[in-house]
Amino acid sequence: MIIQEIIKSLLKFKKVNNILELRKIQNSITNLIPNWNLKDLILKPIVQGGMGIGVSASRLAGHVAKEGALGTISSVDLRHHHPDLLKESMIDLNKENIDRINLIALDREIKKAITISEGNGGIAVNIMKAVTEYPSYVRQSCISGADAIVMGAGLPFDLPDLTKDFPNVSLIPILSDSRGVNIILKKWIKKNRLPDAIIIESPRFAGGHLGAPNLSEVDDSRYDFPEVIADIFDVFLKFGLQLKQIPLIIAGGINTHLQVKKYINLGISAVQIGTPFAVTHECDAHLNFKEVLANATQNEIVTFMSVAGLPARAVLTPWLTSYFRHEKALKSHAKADQRRCVPKLNCLKVCGLRDGISAFGQFCIDTRLTYALNGDVKKGLFFRGRESLPFGKDIRSVHELINYYLTGVQPDLQVLG
Repeated sequence: MIIQEIIKSLLKFKKVNNILELRKIQNSITNLIPNWNLKDLILKPIVQGGMGIGVSASRLAGHVAKEGALGTISSVDLRHHHPDLLKESMIDLNKENIDRINLIALDREIKKAITISEGNGGIAVNIMKAVTEYPSYVRQSCISGADAIVMGAGLPFDLPDLTKDFPNVSLIPILSDSRGVNIILKKWIKKNRLPDAIIIESPRFAGGHLGAPNLSEVDDSRYDFPEVIADIFDVFLKFGLQLKQIPLIIAGGINTHLQVKKYINLGISAVQIGTPFAVTHECDAHLNFKEVLANATQNEIVTFMSVAGLPARAVLTPWLTSYFRHEKALKSHAKADQRRCVPKLNCLKVCGLRDGISAFGQFCIDTRLTYALNGDVKKGLFFRGRESLPFGKDIRSVHELINYYLTGVQPDLQVLG
């Protein structure tokens, strides 16, 4: 805080005469927020969240890593970034063929991200446990050179088994509370493996699929970060672990530099950021996608039940408005029918639409997220976190965003929280 006050005073009285001088002061602030270790990687304390379908691919993940942080590729259905693969998959709408093509796309994206990173930072791959082909995605990610596997949307009990031939790949489960941490540690310790880091994601603030069992529990106070962090440290002690032996990363609603400092001081190692990275220049989605997220008001950010059987948070766009209007009728007509999977991907192990589960969402999530990726505002499903964005409606660069989180200095050179 002292250094920030000095910069504010210097700016006010115009004692800082050039950008270079200000950058030197910025660097001194950056040094106050320590880097963290993920196995042998030394990283800035910023983790970019995985956002599908295709929203966080090689370009975004690679540029985040280039800045010295952990970039993340979302593994599902990356063929949409490769016209040749997309065309090939449409010729033969067979699940086995589509799965094969998506593994090729994943391999390309990981290798491209590594090239973009120029040897800096790290590249993770986010893989949903709820996805049918998650074991194949895990193996391909390891073969293709990913530094880490991040897994949520279910408890990843078998992740150590799936990666036993790749001991240098870091394993990072996404959980929401100390209970999940306790269960994972109990299971993994029996496999002689500890998580290399743990992401704690708050359902109250995050975008996309949320880690609460139902809509009524999304805002439960038990997910508040200070309480959850303290409870997890108690779990660590119960298992005979040192408090920082497994780095903790918190995710959801982190939109200021001061929040980063606050939670680092509580003992976490890094913060995961999703939506703010989705509105950067380097994000792999269409410009329309970024503008929908950036321009959304608080009243337009809503939660609902996803087809995956999890609560989800997104922007209230024309398609979602229409879906809510017909949701009750759609659920009343739910029935198990393989033909309802129009893309023939069968992407989810359990799908409300395909499997006729009336309590789940009744739409094709792959189709709707693909529309969003390609900028179709009328037909797309646009996942978004609940909180305001660091730069408001502005679309900025990955460098400027990471710099703000670490220093509190906005691109216009103002020092803000």
